[in-house]
Amino acid sequence: MERTYRVAVLGGGSFGTVIGNIIAENGHSVRLWLRNRERAQEINSARENHEYLPGYQLSDNLVAYDVLAAAVSEVDLVFVAVPSGSFRTVVAELSGLVAPEAVIVSLTKGIEADGFKLMSQILREEMPGHPIGVLSGPNLAGEIARGHISGSVIASELPAVTRLIHDLLHCPAFLIYSSHDMYGVELGGALKNVYAILSGVGAALDFGENTVGMLLTRALAEMSRFAVHMGANPMTFLGLSGVGDLVVTCSSPLSRNYRVGMAVAHGQPLEDVLAGMDQVAEGINTLALVKCEADRRGVDMPLVDGLYRMLHEQQPVEAVFNAMMSTEEAQDVEFVVR
Repeated sequence: MERTYRVAVLGGGSFGTVIGNIIAENGHSVRLWLRNRERAQEINSARENHEYLPGYQLSDNLVAYDVLAAAVSEVDLVFVAVPSGSFRTVVAELSGLVAPEAVIVSLTKGIEADGFKLMSQILREEMPGHPIGVLSGPNLAGEIARGHISGSVIASELPAVTRLIHDLLHCPAFLIYSSHDMYGVELGGALKNVYAILSGVGAALDFGENTVGMLLTRALAEMSRFAVHMGANPMTFLGLSGVGDLVVTCSSPLSRNYRVGMAVAHGQPLEDVLAGMDQVAEGINTLALVKCEADRRGVDMPLVDGLYRMLHEQQPVEAVFNAMMSTEEAQDVEFVVR
């Protein structure tokens, strides 16, 4: 008989909910933690997260908690699905509440401002000695909830962690692949949010299919170029967490970052757009951080520079977009295997 694991998912947003429910439907005991007591009680009574995934039926194996210590008591694994801005605070609170051998997996796609830290780096600092991993991919939570076939990548330096997460999550509609390149997988998930905003801008300006193809490939080149300077493997960006996530997020109105770009291009002030959103558009924070880090490292990122001018320097959207997309670069593919 296969072992049943006790799993905590921290964060009651759409992605945390759907990941927790997949694990629960696979027969494991899942505790979904969120700070809002009323919403936790509503999830337990209605068997759905009405605020983020209305109509999505939750397994009886999933129970919502509003007290962190109770949610993580004696669990085998913890998935952290909170916004990057609160990631360290939550993880620091988690430290000491779980056994040293408990596996900690980040579901968060973002970068910490102080020191340009990835989520795996925060986990190492706050929870030293724990086995860790990161999960990322083209995973729009609404589509996963509707049962559309999706895939994701679990990255860890420990093969035992990738095997475990595969077994917990893998099912006919959610396929799990593995990687050893945590930085590459994390950077793909974080950086694509920036280009999703840019893609939304382009959509609002009615750009053509040729422009879409050029935007996506130049974005992929920028992402991988930056990642190499961060110590990641550029080949990781050919996978689900790179080009897969980039294509989905840059072409879907379901993407929060894509919607931000469209709204700004239609003339809405950025502050008003963000104020009207019920979940964080990580690309806004990531854009400023990546621009600063790229400038510091001397990495050429013309798309990031152009989007920064639009959003933070209030330069004319259409003029900047057209100038940015017509900038000629001498080399197409930078990392050629000879």
